Amino acid sequence: MNSFRLDRRLALVTGASRGIGCGIARALAGAGADILLAARPSPDLEQAAAQIRALGRRAETCAVDLHDIEGIPAWFDEVVRQHGRPDILVNAAGTTRRAPAESLTMEDWNENITVNLTAVFALCQAFARHSIAAGAKGKIINIASLMVAAARRTNSAYAASKGGLGQLTKALAVDWADKGILVNAITPGYIATKLTEPLWTDPEFDAWVKKRTPLGRWGTPEDLGAPAVFLAAPASDFITGQILFVDGGWISTF
Repeated sequence: MNSFRLDRRLALVTGASRGIGCGIARALAGAGADILLAARPSPDLEQAAAQIRALGRRAETCAVDLHDIEGIPAWFDEVVRQHGRPDILVNAAGTTRRAPAESLTMEDWNENITVNLTAVFALCQAFARHSIAAGAKGKIINIASLMVAAARRTNSAYAASKGGLGQLTKALAVDWADKGILVNAITPGYIATKLTEPLWTDPEFDAWVKKRTPLGRWGTPEDLGAPAVFLAAPASDFITGQILFVDGGWISTF
C-alpha cells in the first residue's frame, strides 16, 4: 500500500480550519504528509493544527484572505519562503450567498465567483509556477459541488462558480499535464458540517437528503478524506482532469 502513502510530502489545504478542509487535512496527515493550513485566523484554525500535530506531523498555520486576489501570488511566495514548496494543493475554501436570480445583487455574485473560482485559479497558478520553476511534479485537488452537474433554486451564483470550477479543473489538467502537475476535483454530496448545520438540523430538509441519497445518509468530512489521499498519492499518477463524485450515489439517480 506504499502507493497510497504521502511521506515526505507537503500539502497546502485552504479552508482548513473546519469542515471538509479540516477533514481532508487530517486524512493527508494520517497518510504521512505535513500540512500547511490556510484560512482566516481563528481558534478553529489553531485547533485544526493541534489535531495534525497530535498525529505526529508538522502543521503550520498560514493566514489568508482569499478576497485579496491580487495579493495571492505574493502570499504564496511567502508561504514557500517560510515553510517550503508544497507538493499538494487542496482548494477546499468556499462560500455561498443565495437569492432568487432576479434579485441577486452583484455584490453577492462577485463574492461567490471571487472566492470559489478566481481565488482557486490564482492559487493553482502560483502552485504551478513554483512547481515548474523547481522542475517538480505536483497534485492539485479542487473541492467542487453537486452543482457542477445540477442546480437548485436560489443558487445561480454558487452554481456558476462551481460549474466553472469543474471546467477549470479540466483546463488546468490539460495545460499542465506535460509538466507533471495533475489536477482533479472531488464533488461532495450533502456533507454534515458546522456550515451546513442549518440544513441537517431542519427535519424536512434532512429527510429530503436521506431520501434523495441512495446510501440514505449525510456524508461526513471523513468520507472525503480517503478519496483526497488517493488523488494526492502515487496511486493516482495516471489520473488527471477528473471530477470524482463522493455523494452517496446522489448524482446517479432522480
